[in-house]
Amino acid sequence: MSIYEKHVFVCVAGKTCPTQGSEAVWQALRDEVKACGKLESIRVNKAGCLAQCGNGPMVVVYPEQVWYGHVTVEDTAAIVHEHLLGGQPVERLRYVKTKPAAS
Repeated sequence: MSIYEKHVFVCVAGKTCPTQGSEAVWQALRDEVKACGKLESIRVNKAGCLAQCGNGPMVVVYPEQVWYGHVTVEDTAAIVHEHLLGGQPVERLRYVKTKPAAS
């Protein structure tokens, strides 16, 4: 078994990601990685709930620990080509959890 250069997790569980098209996002990412001939170096996995409900589909890329939110099937080519292959995270899709306002 080889060691992967990148590991991509797509939330396909929880309350909202499954209703927001996460399975289709997972499949599109996997298909794009396969079409680029990179299945040996980039692993795309289904993940359990990433606890960011309402911001999905959520995608996380390691080892960079880059989180993407509200990812669509149309966004997957940019993630693969710009980030996974090109090394530059897709800034317009990045998710940064904000702290709740103090009461």
